[in-house]
Amino acid sequence: MPDDGETDFRLLAELSADVICRVGVDGKFLYVSPSSLRVLGWTPEEMMEMPPFALVHPDDLPSLASEVDRVLSPGALAPLAEMRLRKKDGTIVWVEVSRRVVRDPSNEAAKEIILIMRDITERKKLDEKLNMLALTDGLTGLANRRAFDETLDREWKRTLREGSQLSLVLLDIDHFKDLNDSYGHQVGDDCLRAVAAAIQGAVRASDIATRYGGDEIAIILPGADAVGAREVARKVRAAVEALHISHGGQAEAGGWVTASVGVATALSRQGGTMQMPQSLLQAADNALYKAKHEGRNRVATTLLMASMES
Repeated sequence: MPDDGETDFRLLAELSADVICRVGVDGKFLYVSPSSLRVLGWTPEEMMEMPPFALVHPDDLPSLASEVDRVLSPGALAPLAEMRLRKKDGTIVWVEVSRRVVRDPSNEAAKEIILIMRDITERKKLDEKLNMLALTDGLTGLANRRAFDETLDREWKRTLREGSQLSLVLLDIDHFKDLNDSYGHQVGDDCLRAVAAAIQGAVRASDIATRYGGDEIAIILPGADAVGAREVARKVRAAVEALHISHGGQAEAGGWVTASVGVATALSRQGGTMQMPQSLLQAADNALYKAKHEGRNRVATTLLMASMES
């Protein structure tokens, strides 16, 4: 018969809304509370028949395996963890897991682990939504400057790992200040929104369009070489002109809103002479200045195609 401690444990577990489990050091479930059916769709009996970690999302397995090894070590603490589990219907649920290792008092060896798993799927969705809002420009719906900085840094690190290339396009609406002054800020805002939507429709699915600042839009093109980047830039410039947004100060462009576009490409190679990502940004900015200097409503690239280092 179970002792009083075991009886109390099962009573508490069966009344809890969280999933409470006892897990052996081999990862097999020894006990699962009835709430598993509500949270995960699996009965306790089904879970106890499963191989270790069978419900864990594949992307979370490597970190979980190393964390289990660490937690089982004598004297190790077991902080809260988050992971994704597969429900019986195939959907994924996020759970927060608190753990307590039961040890042999004579030698501190781990005997089993008590897990308490709480469904935090809705909280994760809210966090994701808030994070997206923090990285989105409220006017255009494009990624904002913070997102640009984070993405450019991340994509350059990936470029280094893969030994590939990375391109950057900078676009500036021609005579945008004159548009604002002549027609008012509401018209200027409407123009920015329309231009942003046109750019989103012209770039590749893998490209990241961001509002860099004011009327300047930056587009990060992962993996794009100089030829591919220039083709994207041409499509973007043409898409803006095709909007046919009236601009009386643009007589040389038929009275329509146009954009100047600068393009730069960096190659990942050992022994490069320039630092990233600042050099790529400066090169694209130089190309944009060149496009404006040569008459606007055009695409320009810099001659700088030097290999760069991290």
